[in-house]
Amino acid sequence: MTPLSFKRHRFPPEAIRQAVWLYVRFSLSLRDVEELLAARGVDVSYETIRCWTVKFGPQIARRLKRRRPAPSPRWHLDEMGCRIGGKRMYLWRAVDDEGEVLDLVVQHRRDTEAALKLLRRLLRNQPVEPQLITTDGLGSYVAALDQLELRHLHRPGRLRENNRAENSHLPIRRRERQQRLFKSQGSAQRFLTTHAAIYNTFYTQRHLISRPTLRRFRSGAAAAWAAATT
Repeated sequence: MTPLSFKRHRFPPEAIRQAVWLYVRFSLSLRDVEELLAARGVDVSYETIRCWTVKFGPQIARRLKRRRPAPSPRWHLDEMGCRIGGKRMYLWRAVDDEGEVLDLVVQHRRDTEAALKLLRRLLRNQPVEPQLITTDGLGSYVAALDQLELRHLHRPGRLRENNRAENSHLPIRRRERQQRLFKSQGSAQRFLTTHAAIYNTFYTQRHLISRPTLRRFRSGAAAAWAAATT
């Protein structure tokens, strides 16, 4: 794997990696990250941090994704409405039954073509074939699955049966509020794809595991981050 290149950056790689991690991992603004770095003796503007995130975030996300184990073949699909650049758009997302974010796509419409785009991305990019696909009652999923000849895997459910996908929207809503809405379709797609990869790496269901297990998971996540940002 080709190492990340930090050439022609006057700040040390450690500061750049830390800035990107803080901004994407936590619900912090660019100015919050600027303050945290300043407290550690790194005098950098929030605009520079934004440039680092745009440049290095997608690269780190791709490297983290390659290191993830195969997800569960039981998929949950859902869409959420959001305001981007003053326009009503829809964020289509897929997670597995353990909360791993599989893929997402920002689209203008909430129709069959939009559902097809998400499903085709999933089938093309995921290392496992689906065994079960759970959605809400939106008819666009039924039409899209019919076209892909996957209707036999479909389980349309009530809200509680698709809670895994519904609950996975919460971190996105927090970021949406923190950033005072996303400014464009492209920037939303780029940031949320990066956010998903880092979220998957550091996500732990801490209420279901013991403290020693939590420490082991955190250590593994830190090691994966270090390897991906070398």
